[in-house]
Amino acid sequence: MIRPMITASLQRGIAAGILSAIVAIGTGPAAQAQSQRSTGQSSRSAPAKPAAASKPAAKPGSTAKTSPAKPAAAAAAGAAAGAGAAKATQAATGPGGASLLTSYGDWGVYTAQTGRSKICYALSQPKDRLPKNVNRDPAYLFVSFRPAENVKNEVALVLGFTAKENGPAEAAVGNASYALLTKSANAWLKNPAEEGQAIATMARSGTVTVKTQSVRGSSLTDRYSLNGFSKALEHARKECAS
Repeated sequence: MIRPMITASLQRGIAAGILSAIVAIGTGPAAQAQSQRSTGQSSRSAPAKPAAASKPAAKPGSTAKTSPAKPAAAAAAGAAAGAGAAKATQAATGPGGASLLTSYGDWGVYTAQTGRSKICYALSQPKDRLPKNVNRDPAYLFVSFRPAENVKNEVALVLGFTAKENGPAEAAVGNASYALLTKSANAWLKNPAEEGQAIATMARSGTVTVKTQSVRGSSLTDRYSLNGFSKALEHARKECAS
């Protein structure tokens, strides 16, 4: 976490401002997550955040759920043809209306800008979803950078279903396990101070396994590949450093 010491109330105000900026450029997983976190954290006293404080591109804010944009095969193929390293497995347009720049392994690098505010993030979708017979919307794991708000390494999840609020949820990375805060169809690390550590653990691990519980009480598991994560993260970081 690379954030200055600020009060929880100020953090929530910043998150709300970020949400407004995101809505201006589109509605998608990132926009949902930002909106969700901005309001969902209101009752939580957030510790000082060393590297990523407000959470996913921004956190819970709106209780209304909009279905994440579904990658179109044709659009993805077009992106691959026009963006060199970009692969057809990545959507040409990502959360928040961001544009795909390139991809590394199972991770894509996206950017979006509105006015002076630029957002960059590395994003991936799960390789396995259990149980397989449960219908869900697309899910995303992403790490965001918002230089205008001094936000770096913000870890967030769009679950693809409505989770049991504050229900049992965790992300297992290597030998480490991180408790998650769930709100509507989104999730963040419950302890923001762990985001920097989680990023470092992800960089040297092979998978992230996310276990949550739906509002109906079903136990659901998503497994994300970390192949290409480090390169995608570094690329996203550099995009928002200029």
